[in-house]
Amino acid sequence: MGSHRALVFTFLLIAPLAALAQNTYRCTAKDGKKYYGQSVPAQCVGVVIEELSPSGTVLKRVGPQATTDDRAKKEAEEAERQKQALLAKEQSRRDQALLATYGSEKDVEDMRRRALEDNQRFADQIQAKIAGLKERASKGDASASNELAMQETLLDSKKKEAQAINNKYDDDRKRYLQLTGKVK
Repeated sequence: MGSHRALVFTFLLIAPLAALAQNTYRCTAKDGKKYYGQSVPAQCVGVVIEELSPSGTVLKRVGPQATTDDRAKKEAEEAERQKQALLAKEQSRRDQALLATYGSEKDVEDMRRRALEDNQRFADQIQAKIAGLKERASKGDASASNELAMQETLLDSKKKEAQAINNKYDDDRKRYLQLTGKVK
């Protein structure tokens, strides 16, 4: 029983010392001063933190903790990098499709010509319809004027479409020449 009392007594003496023997944290803050604490001191945000054993030996080093602004900036940079990667992937896909569509610069011009011919054929049909509507309107047909305005709007859109066709094939031709190394 005496040894049991001695053991309890020893435990009661050592317990408070064991509680004090926790690891501590240390850092050199941005102001150049060293800070210590049982938990990470507030001054240690953004700098390297060292975890120390009770004997003062460095157990590990932890890199600077990022501030909320730093994390937000890093996340924004990562989102932008991912966006750029997606754009590059999409451009690569378009480039592959362009190279698969055209075998030569002449192919680009042939497709332009066909697209413009189709557009012109529709424009000619609309102009013929407009001529017929004008004739009907001159003979007093009131319903012809509403349809005439609609057909003239449609003709204007075909003229704009011709310009869009030329722009598209100009871009395709330029990109094809870049991709094939035949830039003039």
